[in-house]
Amino acid sequence: MVYLYGAGGHGKVVLDILETCGVEVGGFFDEDTTKIVERYSTSRFTGGVGLMDSVFIITIGNNNIRRAIVSKINIGFAKAIHPSSVISKNVVIKQGTVVMPGTIINTCSQIGEHCIINSGAIIEHDCVINNFVHIAPNATLCGGITIGEGSLIGAGSVILPGVQIGKWCVVGAGSVVLKNLPDNTKVAGNPAKAIRQSR
Repeated sequence: MVYLYGAGGHGKVVLDILETCGVEVGGFFDEDTTKIVERYSTSRFTGGVGLMDSVFIITIGNNNIRRAIVSKINIGFAKAIHPSSVISKNVVIKQGTVVMPGTIINTCSQIGEHCIINSGAIIEHDCVINNFVHIAPNATLCGGITIGEGSLIGAGSVILPGVQIGKWCVVGAGSVVLKNLPDNTKVAGNPAKAIRQSR
């Protein structure tokens, strides 16, 4: 049984993926218990009692919040991969990660824990995506790229081959990143330029 932690828009998409794959969903947890997703009401998570045979997916888009929730709940995690995605047999995808419709992940890439690979994203060969990363819709990562923990690669952005993106960076939508980015950097534009430190 899979439970989803986060009853917002991201949770709706993950629910759809799981139902498309024939996976049974037990329900939603959220701090806001007034939320309803389709036929599911929402409960506040008070611990893993009675859920020891279940697994979770944290269905919250914010990378920092996702990490904070993972750090405070001691329970197993699942992953959700839409059947329309194209993923090489040589790709590693770790627990807690979701892969949305229409994505392509090519050979020898590694996707960490609790990542979001959003609709239509392309991850080319030999990329390393660390934990809690969000690759937004239609972003393109060329070959041999590393994305550090918690970074957000904005919708429609392009990262050139071999570029190293540090931890907790933000790449604005539509940006073209030509060179390495240090930790905690926010960039936007074509070519991408630093806007400010994100933390």
